[in-house]
Amino acid sequence: MNIAMLGTGYVGLVAGSCFAETGNDVVCVDIDEAKIEQLRQGRVPFYELGLEELIQRNTREGRLAFSTDLAEAVRRRGGHLHRGGYAPGVGGRGRPEPGVRGGGGHRTGDERRQDRGDQEHGARGHGGAGQGDHRSRDRPSGGGGVESRVSEGGDGGEDFMKPDRVVLGGEDAGSLERLKNLYEPLVHRGNPIIVTDSRSAEMSKYASNAILATKISFINETARLCEKEGADIEQVRRIMGLDHRIGPHFIFPGIGFGGSCLPKDIRAMIAMGGDELEMPLLEAVDRVNETQKGLLLERVKTHFGEALAGSTLAVWGLSFKARTDDMREAPAIRVIDGLLRAGARVRAFDPEATKQARQRYGDRIEYGVNNYEVAAGADAVLILTEWNEFRSPDFARLKELLHQPVVFDGRNLYDPAVMRQHGFIYYSIGRGRG
Repeated sequence: MNIAMLGTGYVGLVAGSCFAETGNDVVCVDIDEAKIEQLRQGRVPFYELGLEELIQRNTREGRLAFSTDLAEAVRRRGGHLHRGGYAPGVGGRGRPEPGVRGGGGHRTGDERRQDRGDQEHGARGHGGAGQGDHRSRDRPSGGGGVESRVSEGGDGGEDFMKPDRVVLGGEDAGSLERLKNLYEPLVHRGNPIIVTDSRSAEMSKYASNAILATKISFINETARLCEKEGADIEQVRRIMGLDHRIGPHFIFPGIGFGGSCLPKDIRAMIAMGGDELEMPLLEAVDRVNETQKGLLLERVKTHFGEALAGSTLAVWGLSFKARTDDMREAPAIRVIDGLLRAGARVRAFDPEATKQARQRYGDRIEYGVNNYEVAAGADAVLILTEWNEFRSPDFARLKELLHQPVVFDGRNLYDPAVMRQHGFIYYSIGRGRG
């Protein structure tokens, strides 16, 4: 199949590369000329495990190309237009996106309508409206089940190529059949392709992310109760996970979720309810998560008191999750912002997200080439992302490097008993202080 993919962000680039991997002829289109030139050279503008190799292979074998000329791309690809990412309007029904809370940025209604109008104009103006024009978006009304996995999974390419299900929503039978053929190679092992109306497909995507967010906020709130009652959240979650009705997934306590999907989607559902339908459960999920993001910061403030001003703190991890450089709504932002306001000196390391952090913080924080470098002479280590590189450090070396043997673990990577044996003051989530 011939495909023109609009957009080369986290979703569009992964989707386009994976469609090429399954034998399609794909051109990815973006208005950013520098980014397109970078992609033509086989370099990816962000980190996603395995994506660079995927792009280089499919470019070399002639299935994947990059362009800034949408009209030419659509003509060459036979008019099948596939847009990565989301339309700004909730549900794509032409209404502006309702205002939402949080750190994702706020636009006026006119700006949101203009965004949507520009996108629709681009699709009509360049893609044409002829018989061969089959447009879809990677939200539930066009493969949204897959898009959700790309945005929140660990390895975007792997998740895209092996989805639990593919959900296609729409009202045009011919377009849906074309999309079904496009996604068929991804489910050859038997996972389903579900075809439904666009509104139900869209809502299934929102609801799926909302229930995952709910599980995370629930386990985080339970972790705080465990600390109050003297229980160990690690034991509690393991026992819970053995119940097949609950399962072990998404019940890991931490400092909250971030990224591009979960926060946005629960707020979108709240906004859909509007004044006519309250959504108290999802409002609580969002509220718990925002509180959880500040939990480690409050513990740092309590531990250091007035001495926090002028102290040096080593931050391990900046991205909202491991195996990506994405810092959108990352808990690290809340923590670092709070530390800087308190007058602390911050030295940070992340295996992939340093570039994004530099764009946000510039020289307001320092950056190291590894986790030990930023720990040297620091008054404490704060673990904010669960990178594998942080799971088994040399504790004796770390203690020697630190000015004070204090670790604030926002991801429960270590055993409190082991940390006590090594002489650390150890704070974790839902397990008390080690």
